[in-house]
Amino acid sequence: MYAVTIISFLFFTGLVGLLTWILTRRDDHHSKDGFFLGGRSLTFPVIAGSLLLTNLSTEQMVGLNGSAFNDGFCVMVWEVVAVVALVLMALFFLPRFLKSGITTVPEFLELRFDHGTQVITNLIFLVAYAVILLPIILYTGATGMIGIMDIQGLLHIQSETATLWLIVWVVGLVGAVYALFGGLRTVAVSDTLNGVGLLAGGMMITYFGLSALGGDGGFFAGFHALAEHAPGKFNSIGNAKTSVPVGAIFSGILLLNLFYWCTNQQIIQRTFGASSLAEGQKGVLLTGGLKLLGPLYLVLPGIIAFALFAKSGETIKGDHAYGLLVHKVLPAPLTGFFAAAMMGAILSSFNSALNSTCTLFSLGLYRNIFNKQATEAQIVRSGQWFGWIMTFISMSIAPLLAKTGSIFGYLQKMNGIYFIPIFAVVVVGMMTRRVPPLAAKVALVAGFALIAIGYFVYPFSAIVAQMHEYHFLGLVFAYLVVLMLVIGELRPLATEWEQREVHAVDMTPWKHARLVGVLLLLAVLTIYLIFADFSVLP
Repeated sequence: MYAVTIISFLFFTGLVGLLTWILTRRDDHHSKDGFFLGGRSLTFPVIAGSLLLTNLSTEQMVGLNGSAFNDGFCVMVWEVVAVVALVLMALFFLPRFLKSGITTVPEFLELRFDHGTQVITNLIFLVAYAVILLPIILYTGATGMIGIMDIQGLLHIQSETATLWLIVWVVGLVGAVYALFGGLRTVAVSDTLNGVGLLAGGMMITYFGLSALGGDGGFFAGFHALAEHAPGKFNSIGNAKTSVPVGAIFSGILLLNLFYWCTNQQIIQRTFGASSLAEGQKGVLLTGGLKLLGPLYLVLPGIIAFALFAKSGETIKGDHAYGLLVHKVLPAPLTGFFAAAMMGAILSSFNSALNSTCTLFSLGLYRNIFNKQATEAQIVRSGQWFGWIMTFISMSIAPLLAKTGSIFGYLQKMNGIYFIPIFAVVVVGMMTRRVPPLAAKVALVAGFALIAIGYFVYPFSAIVAQMHEYHFLGLVFAYLVVLMLVIGELRPLATEWEQREVHAVDMTPWKHARLVGVLLLLAVLTIYLIFADFSVLP
């Protein structure tokens, strides 16, 4: 069994690597636009595929299914509400980003406010990616791979901790090679190829999981068994005891999704590489349509795992449920295939975040502070060196996350520290013309400090725990927006800021963008109403 699994894993992993090399070997990997933006040549299928797989990382596959194992279908909010954010990205944020021809979000803030705002934002992004995002990607990826392939037994390693360290370092080094030698288009192409395998594999887990749950009755009997062994799990409405109470949808959960899909450098960098506004909008909206399928492979398997392991009397941790489910229900050849797809997801998220980190450092700090006369070759090389430093830092931190409870809950909580202040500054910057740079700097520093104090300093942390952290994030966001507007009234810019169009790409919008956006929003509402049971609310 191990031999078949390993052979199929190596075959599919090697196939993706070979195809990526064939498709990108003649690309420009040495100029600034070529390395960081794929030469502004990305079309909508590549944009959608890359967006989807960058999001379909192991913190989603392992973490969100783990949350579903604990809380049920209500955690689909992270997938379904994302569609709302993607519609806003396509119709509001993307046209404004592409109009300025920017490479990074901090670069936009430099145009809107000043250089100091850009430097602060870059530093916040870099610290957050180094100690939060990159280590979590590596940890959840290693946890999933260990469960799927039983690596500890395969390699005859006695210590679970040693196995975790080994996989973290292997994945980190391979991901770094992808990101630091290939650039954005290599990342985007490999994302798209892996996306096909991951979507197929994710659907297979649902099919084989239901079939295993149904026993001799097969797939369709699995639905009845699921209802029997997981009662009350299929409600889109979360109560106060779940990690996503329904009221939080309209506060922190919505804001975290808006930042993630509209201003998170790791995600939206591939939209900056769009060949035109229309291609970018089509890619973003196609991603929105695909996200509606997310609960089928990011939530339902977690509920299946709950029913299956409860039926057999096994007690497991939520974050371990997905890997164990895959190992239990998939045939050996398909286990190798899915492990390869999972490896693709890990590498995709890691190398996308690492590529974005290099971009932020090289174009935001190195070119503007450390070496203002740098050539394009020096800028690219600085990003590669910095990427290796970030790789080793994240590989050293990742195994230490094994002591956390729910890794997905931990990720969202920690994301709020930098998501909320940066998103508040971007929104106010886009929607006002006289708010000064001082307001942006105060909001960035104050927001970061307020959320950190609310999370970690007693007695404030006790107050936040009582109101729920997502409501707390919503209050901080509102406070920062009001604070910036007040400063804008007291010390407005002498002249209104005007955004200049640099004609980096064709800015003609897609003629069907608004219609498709409305249809996607109606689909979100429909899904919620179909699965809603309001009786769980007090």
